[in-house]
Amino acid sequence: MSRLDEIKRPIERELDIFEDKFKSSMKSSVPLLDRITHYIVKRKGKQIRPMFVFFSASLCGGIREATHRGAALVELLHTATLVHDDVVDNSYERRGFFSVNALWKNKIAVLVGDFLLAKGMDLSLQHNDFGMLKIVNTAVQNMSEGELLQMEKARKLDIDEGVYFEVIRQKTASLIASCCACGAASTGSDEKQVEQMRLFGEKVGMAFQIKDDLFDFGTDDVGKPLGIDIKEKKITLPLIYALSKATRAEKHRIITLVKNHNEDAQKVAEVIHFVRNSGGLAYAEMQMHRFQDEAFEILKSFPDNEARTGLEQLVRFTTERKK
Repeated sequence: MSRLDEIKRPIERELDIFEDKFKSSMKSSVPLLDRITHYIVKRKGKQIRPMFVFFSASLCGGIREATHRGAALVELLHTATLVHDDVVDNSYERRGFFSVNALWKNKIAVLVGDFLLAKGMDLSLQHNDFGMLKIVNTAVQNMSEGELLQMEKARKLDIDEGVYFEVIRQKTASLIASCCACGAASTGSDEKQVEQMRLFGEKVGMAFQIKDDLFDFGTDDVGKPLGIDIKEKKITLPLIYALSKATRAEKHRIITLVKNHNEDAQKVAEVIHFVRNSGGLAYAEMQMHRFQDEAFEILKSFPDNEARTGLEQLVRFTTERKK
């Protein structure tokens, strides 16, 4: 049994029920759409986002029917953004499977993403889940803005630590924040408690993204090619810190490599070596643990029970994972 299976054991039954509800929430009268959504469900990930929804609800009063709708809403809108991301990134693979655009081309992939967004909204509107819809809608808006901000900065490479944190807060942390806020909102919690859980999720999301950025520099053997972010001109925290400690000439040299030689494997390896040797990884890890500690501090204001333990373990999993 994997570590994640151990963590999800208290909510295992709820996750099984969620799987069925999630599948039925994608139903369509168009055979092509049904084939594609069946393919999407079949290659699902680790269920980390629904786990955050269910543990948060459990912590804030108990899992209800609305919690299942909240988890499905988050997953529908998240899946839509992934389908659209693969089109934007010209990516033909996701989690070891062909992406939707690789199999059915861009036009169909964009329309499938739109369909999933509409299905998420429809699910909420049918049950008057306006609070949860507002939470997730804000997250999708943030994700789009974060992605565009990152693209804009990749052109000039003028990203500093403050901008980096803003990008990952919008791009990654807002989604995990919406999972935790939806979980709390589904139990009828007051605004203060929902905001507490949203902030907890945001801190977790920040730590999660920094961990992801560390993989790019080979902190673990994850089977992922190194330097993907550099090739895409994404300036992440380890590189930002390393550049802040470099001489003016060295900084200019590294930025030139990222800007003009990002397709050259040898030059990318040079950038990775520069970051490793200048304390960039240690600094990023320190910041990741800072966000994790801030998340734990928020949890301390809740009763010490199985749900809180589940969330604590899930947070540790996100920062200690090997891929």
